[in-house]
Parts: sequence; structure tokens; C-alpha cells
Amino acid sequence: MARYTGPHCRLCRREGLKLYLKGDRCYTGKCAIDRRSYAPGQHGQGRKKVSEYGIQLRAKQKARRIYGVLEKPFRTYFERAERQGGVAGENLLRLLERRLDNVVYRLGLGASRVEARQLVLHGHFTVNGKKVNIPSFQVRVGEEIAVSDKSKNSPRIKELIERSADRTPPAWLEYDAQEAKGRVVALPSRDQIDVPVEEHLIVELYSR
Repeated sequence: MARYTGPHCRLCRREGLKLYLKGDRCYTGKCAIDRRSYAPGQHGQGRKKVSEYGIQLRAKQKARRIYGVLEKPFRTYFERAERQGGVAGENLLRLLERRLDNVVYRLGLGASRVEARQLVLHGHFTVNGKKVNIPSFQVRVGEEIAVSDKSKNSPRIKELIERSADRTPPAWLEYDAQEAKGRVVALPSRDQIDVPVEEHLIVELYSR
């Protein structure tokens, strides 16, 4: 399964803000963007005039990197969003939010989306009682996401379950920390999606 394997801190520096791709490290003084808040590369500190296309491109790249999606599947998500009724940009974010790895992250069962993706790939979660190890799996309203019984003995999973009790998931999710399971109770509305992305710029980019 294709995924980005390069340095994650480089992505945050390129976008000019924290994307929280490395979990706990992003909240410490070791965070690269706190130490070097300019773009990577030898010309990273130079002043650049950004075109309209450049602004739209950065919005798309930022969304891709936040959710850990490569270019081809991201374009597929956009095409699906366009075919749905309503606002294409909001539809796109809803599709990305309902990826299984993102739902696991939103429930607090992963310190970052990167870790949540890895845990899903390793088969630590079930959807409606059936093991699902596909990070891009689209979780539907009413479906239940839970830590598998076998995985509850893992030290890292135990730690994440304990930490998840202190987190409040977004309103479109329900979570039972005692049972380590959650449920999608509604489609996320735009005000419930807290990613720093201007989705209308992505629509403009793909509409060129």
C-alpha cells in the first residue's frame, strides 16, 4: 500500500504550520517548525511571490498531508465529492474525515493519524465486530469501531485507551472509554472539522 515514507517534520515546515504528524513530539520543544519556522531546502528562507495557482496548490497539499493521502487517491476523493449533492469542498472533507484511520485518531486511539494508520494496518481495530485493516475504509453512520479483544493486551494500545478517556471526540462521534469503542452517529458538519484547510481553494484548483 503506497504511503509517504519521508521525514514528516519537513512537510510541516513546507506548509508553514504544525500538521501534528508525529503525535506527542509536536507538543514538545523538539518540534522542527518551532526551531526552524521556514521552508526546507537551500532557498527556504528566501522571499517568494506566491501566485493564485500557488495558493490553491498549497491548500491541496496541506489537506493531503494532514490526512496522509497521496495525489491519485486524493483526486479520486474529490471526484466522488463532486458527484455528491451539496458543496464539493465540504463533501471532500467529510469523505476524508470518515476514513477509518482518521476516525481512530479522532477517538483518541492514535497519537497521530500516522500512528492510527499503522495500528489499523496491523489489524488492531474492528468495524461492527469484523477486523478491518484498510486505513481508507469509509466508516458509515451507525457503524461501531472498537479495539479488538486480542489487541487490548498490547502495552501501547493500553496506554492509548487510558489516554483516550481524557479526550473529547467531535460531536459526530460517540466514544465509550471503558469498552474502547466508538460509533459514528452523524455525518460531520463543516464546523465540526477543525483542520486548517480552505477547501474552496482545492475546488478552484481542480476546476482549472
